[in-house]
Amino acid sequence: MPDRGRHQFATLDSRTVYSGAILALRVDHVAMPNGRTAEREVVEHLGAVAVLALDEEDRLVLIHQYRHPVGHRLWEIPAGLLDEPGEDPVEAARRELAEEVGLGAHRWSVVVDVVLSPGFTDESVRVFLAQDLYDVDRPDPEDEEADLDIKRIPLDEVVSMALSGEIVNATAVSGVMALAAVRSYAGTALEFRDENAPWIDRPKRFSERSRSRAAGDGAE
Repeated sequence: MPDRGRHQFATLDSRTVYSGAILALRVDHVAMPNGRTAEREVVEHLGAVAVLALDEEDRLVLIHQYRHPVGHRLWEIPAGLLDEPGEDPVEAARRELAEEVGLGAHRWSVVVDVVLSPGFTDESVRVFLAQDLYDVDRPDPEDEEADLDIKRIPLDEVVSMALSGEIVNATAVSGVMALAAVRSYAGTALEFRDENAPWIDRPKRFSERSRSRAAGDGAE
C-alpha cells in the first residue's frame, strides 16, 4: 500500500546484466528525492526454505556443509531453493528435509521469514519448524551434499553456538534465535504461524523470468 506523502522510488528503466540458473543481476535506474536518479544493482533470487527439525529430546538437526563462496564448511539447518515457479513452500521444505537428512515430520509451522540482504538482493527465506520427526528414505546425495555431516545437538547448545560465532549462517542464526525466543516466552502472545501463513516478501521476479524463458524455449 502506498505511503501517502512520501517519495515513491519508481524504477524508470532496467537492464539485465546476467541471468543464470538460480539468480539474475539487473541494473535499475531509480527516481530519488530532489529529482535525482541513481543506479541500483539488484540480484534476483528464487527464494528458499529452511527447516528447524526438532526431535523429541529437544535437539535440532544440523548439517555441516562446504560452502564455496566462503571457502569452508558451515553449520546450517536443512534448506533449499524454491526450484519451481509457484512451488508450495511447505512442500519444498518437506522435500529438502528428506533429501538432506532423511527425515519427515508430522507437524509444521512457520518460525520466521528472513530477507537476507535487502541492500542488493530480493532473496528471502522462510524458516519452518518441523516436529514429530520420523525417518524416510534419503536419495543418494550429490556434490557438496555427498560430503555433509549430520548431527543432532540440544537446542540450548545450538543457541550458544550462534552467540559464540560458531554458527554464522544467517538463516540458521535467525531461525534458532526466533525459536529460542518463542520457547523462552511460553504462555505469552508469542507463537508460531500456520505452515501456510502469507509470505509477503517471497521473491517473484526471477521465477517470472524463468517461466518466460521456458515458454520462449518451448515456442522455438
